[in-house]
This record gives sequence, structure tokens and C-alpha cells, in this order.
Amino acid sequence: MGIMNVLQLIAGLAFFLFGMNEMGVGLEKTSGGKLERLLGRLTSNRVKGLLLGAAVTAVIQSSSATTVMVVGFVNSGIMKLSQAIGVIMGANVGTTITAWVLSLTAIEGDSAIFQLLKPETFAAVFGLIGVILIVFLKSDRKKHVGSIFIGFAILMFGMKMMSDAIKPLANLPEFGRTMTMFTNPVLGMLVGAVLTAVIQSSSASVGILQALCATGTVSFSVALPVIMGQNIGTCVTALISSIGANKNARRAALVHLYFNVIGTVFFMIVIYSVKAAVNLSFFNDTLTPAGVATIHSIFNITTALLLLPLTKFLEKLAYLTLPDKTDELLQDTNEFKLLDVRFLDKTAVATQQARSVAIKMAEITKRSLFKAMGLLKHYNEEGAEEVCQLEERVDKYEDELGTYLVRLSSKNLSEKDSKTISILLHCIGDFERISDHATNIMQAAREMHEKELAFSKAAMAELKVFTAAIEEIVSMAFDVFTTENIEKAKDVEPLEEVIDKLNESIKKRHIHRLRNGQCTIELGFILSDIINTYERVADHCSNVAIWILHARESGFDTHGYIERIRNVDSDYFEAKYREYKEKYLLPQASN
Repeated sequence: MGIMNVLQLIAGLAFFLFGMNEMGVGLEKTSGGKLERLLGRLTSNRVKGLLLGAAVTAVIQSSSATTVMVVGFVNSGIMKLSQAIGVIMGANVGTTITAWVLSLTAIEGDSAIFQLLKPETFAAVFGLIGVILIVFLKSDRKKHVGSIFIGFAILMFGMKMMSDAIKPLANLPEFGRTMTMFTNPVLGMLVGAVLTAVIQSSSASVGILQALCATGTVSFSVALPVIMGQNIGTCVTALISSIGANKNARRAALVHLYFNVIGTVFFMIVIYSVKAAVNLSFFNDTLTPAGVATIHSIFNITTALLLLPLTKFLEKLAYLTLPDKTDELLQDTNEFKLLDVRFLDKTAVATQQARSVAIKMAEITKRSLFKAMGLLKHYNEEGAEEVCQLEERVDKYEDELGTYLVRLSSKNLSEKDSKTISILLHCIGDFERISDHATNIMQAAREMHEKELAFSKAAMAELKVFTAAIEEIVSMAFDVFTTENIEKAKDVEPLEEVIDKLNESIKKRHIHRLRNGQCTIELGFILSDIINTYERVADHCSNVAIWILHARESGFDTHGYIERIRNVDSDYFEAKYREYKEKYLLPQASN
């Protein structure tokens, strides 16, 4: 085997890994993250968990990716450890599909059917279809499907390159003697585990073994311990991903390790015990790529069936390895655990997680504002302190969420996720400003309380109407953000226009009372600050509604939106404007 064969082997492995990654990314974007989000909504039914874990892994072609996602879900609190165990078992079952697909490289025959099943035939066809979808079609979804075809073609091409590079080894006596070394179960397991851990892909490791088997020099006794070791080596990815996570997430990674270690020990004891008692003639027979897929499937499916009733035992074993401590409660109170960096490569999942955190931020902002407005009527220091604390929380949300969204925006996003992230970045800025305005309202209430000032009955009546309008526009805009209700979003701007008019009217009335000596200049300044703050809050609510509309309309011009609805949608706008104007009529002004 010359240097060119070695380079061809390395190149084949590179193509294999790239093709698998490209296919997985295409599949993930085509599904829009639905499979991954479905994982996060699992019930406690372990059989459903196993089946779903197998299905997701079969689709995304990576048990490591599924397990890393599960670790992230457990770390975020979306999934309980007991739920995760079934999914982890299913991931091991799902990864066997890849081995069966790779076994197609060993198909031989001269018939048309055999020729069509050969990788060099259908890989070329798949590659051509993928290029056509990516180059000539504009639909993002079709381009993602094209990536799946391209990825599969490259994967199979890489597998063929590895097989061709290894073929010359069959004629080398030294290679045959080297292979006999791996009949030692411990050495074979170690080689399989290390190889899989290094390349971070059990599918690629199995592919290399299948390429070796295609030479006709690898026996059952050699391949068996290597396959067992490969199943242990694949646990390294999840273990690495759990570093820095909470204890439950680390326990999930340990369950993955225990599952494979227990299964391997059980299989090795049973098989070698039987071999010691009975002469197993097939042990020295050469193994085909399909034989590797068979062993891989039997091991994972049997282990899953044996250990599925013992999920409580695996969970208890993980808890014994990592027992709870007093600081665990503090970790569980982390408000930002949904923003897990493990999801950044699963952009659809990460986007949904970020949106969930943004919704929580909106709820805190709304609570802060309503609490502050309530202080204008009934001031108390406890309420004022709560407004300050809520404002600090909102600031923290903006920092954490903004940083996460910026990191996420650098990833390869679908058009839908890219729009969602842009909207979230704009809206959390509006939420933060509204919480700042809540603090301003609280300070105005505190100043009036400390100086024992009080608005006139007329001013209080007007402020009551204005407050009700602000409460409605905030509730409406935040509900629009949470539900993405486009029809309701169109109602925000007419109410915002009414609020602008309310601000102008109250200012004029205040000036009239000031001239008649019914109000002091000091109270006038405070009132002016409050109503101006109210108007700014309404402006931010309008921004939120505009950005939600922006998500649903291509070529959306934010600056031209207000002008457009007044001209194009003028009848609807005017009707809603009149409705809100009548609803928030100011009381009759006193002379």
C-alpha cells in the first residue's frame, strides 16, 4: 500500500464525513427543526422515546448529534433525565441504518438491478439531482433537499474511495498478520473505541471497518470486538458536550456511556462463553460489509430491548455517579438555561429556544410596566423596589439573549430562522426600553409620594383614561409577539395614533389648568414626564407589531408601513381609529 493509497484513504474519509454532515444539515433544515422540537415535547413513555430517538437518528444520520441534543434538552430543563434515557437508547438503534446503507458498496452482480444499486451509479444520479435543485431552483426548501442528495452522493463517493484505497491490503501478508492481532477482544475494543472517539463519528468508524471487510481479509473474530469498541467510542461526543452543563445533563451523557458499556460487556461475556463451550466455526469466516451491519444492528437492538425495562436502574446509576449537592438548587434557578450553546449548530431548535426566552422577557417587561403605573395611584416602597428588580432582570435578559442571538446569526440559517432572529433582536430592544420607561414612571410616583404631591381630580381622571389605553396597547402588542397574530398586529397602529392624540389633548388641558391656577408648575412637569413616557411606550409597542408584520411579508418596508396602512388600508385603519377614539374619550374638561 503506497503513499497514494494512504492519501486516497484520507481523502475518502474526508468526503465521507463532509457528505454525512451536508446530508444531516439538509435533512435538519428540510424538517425545519420539527423532529428536534418533537424530542423536547416527549412524554414519560420510554417506548415512544426509544422509537422517536431511533427515527430522529435515522433521519439526521448521527447518534452523536441526537445524544448531544438530548444532553442540551436535559440541561435546559425541557426534558427530564427519565425521558432522555429512552431517546438515547433509540439513538443507538437509529444509527444502524447508516451501516446498512454503506453495505451497498459491496453489492456485486452484472444484472441491471445490481448495477443500479451500486453506489457509483446512484451516487452520480443523486449528485446530479442535488446540483439541479441547488443551482436552478429558488425555493429554500428545494435547495435543502438538494443538499441532502449532494451529501448522500459525496458520502457514498467517499465510501467508495476508502474501499478502493484499502483493496491492495488484501494481497499483503503483513496485513493479514496484523489483523490477527485484533482477535484479542480487549485490543480490538480499544482500537474501535479510540478510532471512533478521534473521528467523532461511529458511522464513519463503521464505514472504515466495512471498507476493510470488502478486502475479504477481516474475520468475524476480528470485527466483533472492534464493533463493540466503536459503540463505546461514540459516547465521547456526548461526554464532551456535557462539560460545563448541569448535573442532569452530565447524567444523561453518562447514561449513554453506561448503556453501551453494559451492552458490550454482556455481549462479550455471552459470545466468548459460548465460544469456549462450543466450537463456533463461523468465528474464523471472513466478514462482509453487510455482516458488519448485521452485527451492529443485533448489538444495538438487543441491548435496547434488554435495558429498556431497566431505565430506572440506569437513572439510579447516573445519580450514584453524580449525587446531588446543595448548590444544585442554585443551578436549576438559571433563567437562561434554554440558551444552551449545544443548540447553536441546530439552528431551528436554537431559534425556538431563544424565542421562548424572549417571550419570558416580554412577560417580565409587562409586569414591570403595569406595576409602575399602579404606583401612580397607590404608591408603596415594596412595589417600587420590585420595579427596579424587574428592570434589572430585563437588562440581563437583553444582554444574555442578545449575545446568544448574535452568535446564532453567524450560523448557516434558513430564511425563516434568519427573519425570526432579526425580529427578536429588534423586539428585545423595545422590551428593554419599555422597562426603562417603567422605572421612569416609578420614579415620578416616588417623587410625588416623597413631596406629598397629588394631581387634581381632572388630571387623575385623564390619566386614568390614558393608563387604560396604554395597558391595552401593551397587552395587545405583547400578545401579538407571543402568538404572531398578524390580524391583531394591524390593530396596534390605530390605537397608537389615538394615544398620540391623547397626549396632545392632556397637554393642552394641563396648560389651561395651569393658566387658571388649578395646577402647579412642579406637578405639571411630573405630569408631562408621565404622559410623554406613556407615548414612548406606545411607540415601542407599535415597533413590535411592525416587526411581527415584517416576518410575514417579503419586501417589507418598515418606514413606509404607517403611510401604507393609512392609504391602502385606510378604511380599516379609520374604522379602528374611530373605535379606539370613542373608547378612550377624555372626561369633559372643567372650565
